[in-house]
Amino acid sequence: MLDQSTNRPELPPEIARRRTFAIISHPDAGKTTLTEKFLLYGGAIQMAGQVRAKGESRRTRSDYMKMEQERGISVSASAMSFDFDTYRFNLVDTPGHSDFSEDTYRTLTAVDAAVMVIDGAKGIESQTQKLFEVCRLRDLPILTFCNKMDRESRDTFEIIDEIQENLAIDVTPASWPIGVGRDFIGCYDLLRDRLELMDRADRNKVAESISINGLDDPKLAEHVPADLLEKLREDVEMVRELMPPMDAKALLEGTLTPIWFGSAINSFGVKELMDGIANYGPEPQPQPATPRAMLPEETKVAGFVFKVQANMDAKHRDRVAFVRLASGHFRRGMKLTHVRSKKVISISNPVLFLAADRELAEEAWAGDIIGIPNHGQLRIGDTLTEGEALRVTGIPSFAPELLQTVRAGDPMKAKHLEKALMQFAEEGAAKVFKPMIGSGFIVGVVGALQFEVLASRIEQEYNLPVRFEASQFTSARWVAGPKEAVDKFVSENKGHMATDNDGDSVYLTRLQWDIDRVVRDYPDVKLTATKEMML
Repeated sequence: MLDQSTNRPELPPEIARRRTFAIISHPDAGKTTLTEKFLLYGGAIQMAGQVRAKGESRRTRSDYMKMEQERGISVSASAMSFDFDTYRFNLVDTPGHSDFSEDTYRTLTAVDAAVMVIDGAKGIESQTQKLFEVCRLRDLPILTFCNKMDRESRDTFEIIDEIQENLAIDVTPASWPIGVGRDFIGCYDLLRDRLELMDRADRNKVAESISINGLDDPKLAEHVPADLLEKLREDVEMVRELMPPMDAKALLEGTLTPIWFGSAINSFGVKELMDGIANYGPEPQPQPATPRAMLPEETKVAGFVFKVQANMDAKHRDRVAFVRLASGHFRRGMKLTHVRSKKVISISNPVLFLAADRELAEEAWAGDIIGIPNHGQLRIGDTLTEGEALRVTGIPSFAPELLQTVRAGDPMKAKHLEKALMQFAEEGAAKVFKPMIGSGFIVGVVGALQFEVLASRIEQEYNLPVRFEASQFTSARWVAGPKEAVDKFVSENKGHMATDNDGDSVYLTRLQWDIDRVVRDYPDVKLTATKEMML
């Protein structure tokens, strides 16, 4: 419906109706609750489970790992597809917890837009800011949802100012809240001049919508108390004078974000946000790759792996590669070339996800996210095509900030531990380094909570109690440069060298001094803190 550049051909209707987006936010802003309500409106679930609800029947649908359900936090990004109106939404729920931000960074390479959820009382928080920077690097269009308006929240103008100042992006209100906290009764829809009223009694009920003729309509007084109505009229007048109007082009270029206000737990404001994604969100976009970009209108199928998840189903030792289709019309049973190994893979049982429920995907189109069960052939950053040697670019892998050595509680099970660690390394849950000298493995993660998650998953999924112990090293850097220089460097620094799960050389450091010494003594060798996951 909205073409980003005028010279791009029109997309086939089946592809044009797809909206693939991620939800990003600080922990506890209500992202998982919003995801639930999306599924509720899309008719994908009958009853939204509260994030901390008791009883198995109402566990949150998008948090499927045991630890996520116990702690009420999302640890790994889950993908869901559902229909809304005439559109097909592919939604990726990302972990807001800062320790899992790497998973989130990679997820953002697979979507065309992001929905940023902020808490009405807290405004922009550190994690939101970090994730926003990544969206900006990728020029992703951003739609904002200000949640928890039914609790005491900050002044609306203040929240908007904070977004404009901290994130340096223009904001246009798509709706305006009437009252705050206990007095919050609903919103005025600025795009369609309608009054939306919230029903506090029934949380799963769609808000009542009253169409009115602008703000002077006498009907307003029947529904809105006089003091709130006066404030609403003043506020909206200021908004229309001071703030930029909705501009679809600026939104797609990533310079403007529309903001909706609501309360996800009360199902309020969610449908308006979904309408906004459908009407203003981008169609599937070209994916950067070498030697050329993958275009959604091409007839040949191409896609790339942005996440690998092991053991989604405890009954099967399975591994699912999440693949974002970048072009073409995929059908079950197709043979696709795995570009890294140049082998042809027959994809006979691809799945579509509804959180942990999956169904066989008979077909999928550019923009969709499908899961391909495999036994470790597919890794993050791999490209699948109908023969052309395209390689997707820009999927990052970050140097870990915390390193610990890991040992199995039972020394006889060292081999099992190696297998478990390799599986998590391929999943991208942690970096696993094998030091050149000495036995054992060193595990590197971005945040401390990941050690707990790994220990709990290794114990639950492999029945292996493990111990993490402090390591003498504090960080790791990938080594790059001409072969002779790297070989000389490796042989002279064996005590610091290790290999990662791809077999690349890694230099383990204790202090910043180690890095400075390498820069001084080995000018040809480059130490890098990220490596692109492409082979």
